[in-house]
This record gives sequence, C-alpha cells and structure tokens, in this order.
Amino acid sequence: MADAEKRDMLRVSIEQVRDARAALEDAARPDAVARQKKRGRWTAREGIAALTDAGSFVEYGGLVRPALADMQGAADGLVMGTARVEGRAVDIVFYDYSVYAGTQSANNHAKISRMFGHALQNRLPVICWLDGGGARPHDMKVEGRGAAHTFVLFARLSGLVPTIAIVPGRAFAGHANLAGMSDLLIATRDSAMGMAGPPLVEAALGIKLKPEEIGPPEVHYAAGAVDLLVDDEAEAVEAAKRYLSYFGPPLPPGEAPDPAALRTLVPDNPRRAYDVRRVIRGIADIDSVMELRGGYGRAMVTTLARLGGRPVGVIANQPMFLAGAMDGPACEKAARFVQLCDAFDLPLLVLCDTPGLMVGPDIEKTGLVRRSARLLAALANSTMPIMTVVLRKAYGLGYYIMGSRPLDPAILLAWPTAEFGGMGLEGAASIIYRKELEGIEDAEGRAARHRERTDELKRYNTALEVAGRFGYDDVIDPADTRPILLNTLATLPPPPPRSERKRTIEPH
Repeated sequence: MADAEKRDMLRVSIEQVRDARAALEDAARPDAVARQKKRGRWTAREGIAALTDAGSFVEYGGLVRPALADMQGAADGLVMGTARVEGRAVDIVFYDYSVYAGTQSANNHAKISRMFGHALQNRLPVICWLDGGGARPHDMKVEGRGAAHTFVLFARLSGLVPTIAIVPGRAFAGHANLAGMSDLLIATRDSAMGMAGPPLVEAALGIKLKPEEIGPPEVHYAAGAVDLLVDDEAEAVEAAKRYLSYFGPPLPPGEAPDPAALRTLVPDNPRRAYDVRRVIRGIADIDSVMELRGGYGRAMVTTLARLGGRPVGVIANQPMFLAGAMDGPACEKAARFVQLCDAFDLPLLVLCDTPGLMVGPDIEKTGLVRRSARLLAALANSTMPIMTVVLRKAYGLGYYIMGSRPLDPAILLAWPTAEFGGMGLEGAASIIYRKELEGIEDAEGRAARHRERTDELKRYNTALEVAGRFGYDDVIDPADTRPILLNTLATLPPPPPRSERKRTIEPH
C-alpha cells in the first residue's frame, strides 16, 4: 500500500473518531439540551465546565453506548474522567439526565466502577453529580453485567479520599445510595432524593407521588442526610470546590477578625443564650468558616475553618438550642464530624458550653446511651490534636465528652465566664445538702438556704478557682484566644505520612 493511501486511510479514521467525539458535545444534541433547559437544569458537561480547571478534563468511556442495540445515548448517560479542581487532581462522575433520565445501566455501571477503582488505586478525591432516576429497567435483559462493584468500590473510598456528592435534581435508588455514602452531600433547594422513585413507591405502597413529594431537600436537611442546602448548581459547584480546599495543603494566613469582639459574645447572665457561630467566626480566619449539617443536631455546630491558613475542624455546643444540652442527633453529628477530621488529619477545636447530656425518660427512648457514646469514642480514638476552650458551662458527662482533661487535649483553656461542675450545681446542692435542707421546715427559708449553698458551689467552681486546682491549663482574655491557638498549632508536629487508610467514616 502506498504511503499516500495509508495517510488517506488514517485521515478518514481520525475524522471518524473526531465525529464520534463531537457527537457527545452539547452542541450536537440540541433536543436533549432543550429538555434539560426546560427542567431548569444544567447539562452534565456544563457542570463539568463550571467545576474543573479549563482544559483539564480527560474523559473516560465517552464512546460507550447503551447495552441494548435498539437504544442510543451519548456516553450511555454518564460523563466521567480525570480533571483538576483549582489545581488539585480529582476523579469526576456526572450522570446525564438527558439520557434516559440519568439512569444507571449495565454499561455505565461498568464505567463508574472503573472510575471508582481508578480513584482507589491513585488516591484521588471523587466528585459525583447525581441527577438520575435509579436503575434502568431496560437493562434487566442484559445478562452477566450489573451493579456488583459500583457501590462496594465507592464504600471502600471512605476515609481514603474526600468524596463529594452533588444532587442538582432527582436522585433515586442507586443515585441516593451513592449520595448517602459520600463524605459531603450537597443538594439544591428544588431537588428530590429517595431510596425509591415514584414507580416503585406506587408498586410497594399503592400511592402515587411526585418525585418532590417523596424526598424533598428540606426533609433530608433536617434529618442530617444533606450536609449543605444550596440555591442552584452554581452554588453547589462553588461549595464543592470550597470543601475540597480544606483537605489540601494550608493556604497563606487569612485575615484575622477583631479580637476584642470576642469579649462581649458570651453574656454575663448565664441564662442568656448566644449564637456560638459568632464565636467561631471571631476566632477563625475571616470568611474561612464552612458549616456542615446545619439543619440537624442543632444543639451542636460542626464547621470546617482555617486558623492562620491551616485547615481545622470545629465542634461547638450551641446555646441557642436546648441551651447547649447534648441530645442524640447532636452527638451523632459531632461524632461523624470528628471521624472525618481524624481520617484526613485535621486538628480539632472544641468550644464547650453545655449543661451536660439531655436527661429524662423521653430522651432515654431515643437511645442517647449509645448515641452519646459515639462522640466520646470518636474523640478518644482520634490521633489528631484537640484544642479545647470552655466558653461558659462545663457540666457533667457533657463536659467530659467535650474535650476535657481525660481526652488529653493539646491545650485546655477557659474564658473568665467559664463555670465548672460534675453536674448542674443547683442539683448538686440538693444532693450534697439534702439533710440540712430537709431540716428547714419553712419553704422560703429552705429555698433561700438552697440558693446560698448553690452560690457557694458556684464560687468554688469559677474559671479561676478551677484553674487554681489545675483543672484548666489557663484562663485567658477571650481576645487572646486566636493567637494562643495559633501558637499551639505551631508547636505540634505534622501527622506522619501514611500509605494506607487511617480510618473509615460512618455514613451518618
């Protein structure tokens, strides 16, 4: 064969490849794109363009077709590959709702399993765009291929690399399962999610429901399934980028907030509430705080933040809810967050203001015995430094759990407003001085004596008195909190390098 003929054949072959690839682009699918726009949604490729650094996306499996010969669909409804997000290498998998409602098929299950295996082998973060209606029923006719590896491989990424799920529309069945296994789940306010979509719900329960009636986002946010609720795809993409940045190297030191503002955040009246988020923002670098699961476990606030550019995790009692008393959801939320920070070597800042664990017969019905134990177990087994600041109340087992001396924090500080007690001091006075109080027949006199005894205990357990017994490393001016924490971080050695996973992260 002449060289000119070979070149002509090669040119034709290259053109065929180019044509096949061009057919994948949105410009070649005007009807499919129009359907997405009618839904008010981005296409998968628009999402990838917004998320990834320009020119960095390398697609895998773009030429894959549906398994059944009589079906057609670009990339079989799953766009995936490697890319960079703000300079960091990642693996991405984006379901394309314009292809059979983004359903999971025999061939795109094989594709996504390949991508998850790639992430597992190369320790790359994974970002999933989960817009789809679950399994593709048509592919039940395809023998020997299925979802066997997809979910197992994704589960094996837990604690090894950051995993992020974005739900920009509908995520049912397998899509919801992947979302639930992700470290971070971001959902738009007009999304819907459920372990089964409308057809299966109707078959099982005999009820006809719209997708949005099965699992609206506000329900999942309140239940703790959704970490971040955002307005639209653009905000979801920015949230994913921001979250990923906490699990990379430190940034240059950020701007410090006004330290004097911390002095007035905790009210002098111990019965007055305040928003602990203001304290977190008053310590961290300006604009560096990212709260997770704000709709669930509201007696605790869990945030990522930066101190002098260094990523840290923060757990804080929230006096605005249950006066900061720790219930089951708060303990579970904080426990999982501690696992997340420990898995990826983030130091932990604990801000304590709690009257203790919730008590009473109703709370015992919620399994608090086990749920509170999760947080203590997570903290006790974390190998990352803990820095504790007692802002106000530090009572009972709640304080014991929240970074007290037995947990061996790198530093244990208290503000002058701190109060200490093995239990609530009013209750302690009733127990310690029971005989004395029972001996006073006059009710008013007994109440007055109880107040006196309670005040004695309070004076014995002020911040300065407890520090005098070395219950705290120091009592500090709140304005000095940030520099002390920065100096403490500077004294701590970096975590040792690892070639294997440190720990897994519980899904909930």
